[in-house]
Amino acid sequence: MSEYDAQIIPVVTLADAKKEIQRIGSDPNSIDIMAPKMITNVIQISNVKLQDAIIIKQDMLSIGGEVAVPKDTFALHDTNANILIIGTLLQHRQLIEKLNRHYPRIQRISSVLKDMLETKR
Repeated sequence: MSEYDAQIIPVVTLADAKKEIQRIGSDPNSIDIMAPKMITNVIQISNVKLQDAIIIKQDMLSIGGEVAVPKDTFALHDTNANILIIGTLLQHRQLIEKLNRHYPRIQRISSVLKDMLETKR
């Protein structure tokens, strides 16, 4: 028997995250910083040009997230497919900012991500 008790805390929403951080007595000023790091999302985006998927993957990897792309993405870079963007809410917000620096087609994907995350709250 261990002296420690471990449990998985179900944190689905930003409100859940803030509540759990408050519950253990963290500094109130740190809540808005830590809470977005506790929410993990997997977002599927359909019909993405694989050339764009490569850029999205590179940007997401640079901030610690991941993007699942089809196996033959580099060979088929001019076709369209579905991708999965995997990361915390904070990483998704950072990705949106990074994607806005690219050309218009990727900026539209950024806008779709931003709208979807704002509606999810």
